[in-house]
Amino acid sequence: MYRISELASLVGLSRTALLYYEKLNLIKGKRLENGYRVYSDRDVQQIRLIQQLQSGGLTLAECKSCLESKLDKSVLRLRYDELDNEIKRKQKSLALLACLLGDKTSKPWHETLAEIAPDAHIDWLKVQGFDEKQALRVKWLSKDMNEHDKYMQDFMSVFETLEFWGPNSEDDTTKAFNWLNLNPMRILEVGCGKGNSTIVIAKLSNAEIVATDNEKLALEQLEDKIKSHGLDNRITTECVSMTELNFAKGAFDVIWAEASAYVMGVENALSKWKPLLKDGGLLVFSDLAWLTDKPSKESINHWKSDYPDIQTIETRKLQIAKAGYQLEHTFTVSEQAWKNYYEPLEERLHKVAAMMKNSQAIADIQNEVNLYKSHLGEFGYQFFIAKKL
Repeated sequence: MYRISELASLVGLSRTALLYYEKLNLIKGKRLENGYRVYSDRDVQQIRLIQQLQSGGLTLAECKSCLESKLDKSVLRLRYDELDNEIKRKQKSLALLACLLGDKTSKPWHETLAEIAPDAHIDWLKVQGFDEKQALRVKWLSKDMNEHDKYMQDFMSVFETLEFWGPNSEDDTTKAFNWLNLNPMRILEVGCGKGNSTIVIAKLSNAEIVATDNEKLALEQLEDKIKSHGLDNRITTECVSMTELNFAKGAFDVIWAEASAYVMGVENALSKWKPLLKDGGLLVFSDLAWLTDKPSKESINHWKSDYPDIQTIETRKLQIAKAGYQLEHTFTVSEQAWKNYYEPLEERLHKVAAMMKNSQAIADIQNEVNLYKSHLGEFGYQFFIAKKL
């Protein structure tokens, strides 16, 4: 026989809990002549049976039902499903903590955030110690803040020697410029890169051009081109983020952005850059777009990861109108622009791949090259010339 204090110690329950068990007739204590309550070994076993049932997620009331009648499998199935869902939630929690600790890749998590909460994602990365340039690169390139430095080292090893950092051709830039219905005096170029388009625009106009980018290496190469073409008096460069363009309102006749607006989001760019244009000024930008209503699964899966905001041309037209612009013209960038970019890129990959085995950056770049070779036509860059209303 066990006193209540002894029983409590034996089964790991409080005196209050045991009294509640007794109230539910789960155990049956006896009161001795001296007033003490005592319990039998049968009560000990009964409590241990209940504890085993509770370990399966059953409530005390459900345990009592199990003891008094046959098992109700519908109740057990309900508890099973609840526990299974809880385990799955805990596994997700565990996986996320492993990502944040750097024990496993955080790429899927960053990809999800870039799609469902892009601005909050960037702000959070800044809190973690990344400046805006690094945060944007985590978002679009490495997608893993724990492996970011190694990824960017490999990425830049591939691209630093290449002339083109994206699809580009002089003919396409010229075609877009010839659609301007004004003679611009001041042009702001956003995301100029190494300045291939900058030089073309300068040759086609007499405008003063401010070329901006947040990649210092690219601007240094552009400055060499400016000097070699004798354009020092008309082109100036600024190393600045496209989200922090601190120019006066109405300072420019034209804003030019080839394959760069996606960095801050096209809709955001349409809104944020608009005040910098004069009334009637033009925003000229190119952006990746679906060229078919039924892209392949391979294309969808790739761009869902690398550019979740890829849209149809019609969707971009609606966004342009909603932002307060009138679309003047649009056209698809030529295949030659893609060849100018991907052919030297693939050649470069062949040179460095053997020296950079198991590089995630190399694998990602190669996947994009493969997609271009097999599915170009389902997607492409589209030029838009839009007038500020």
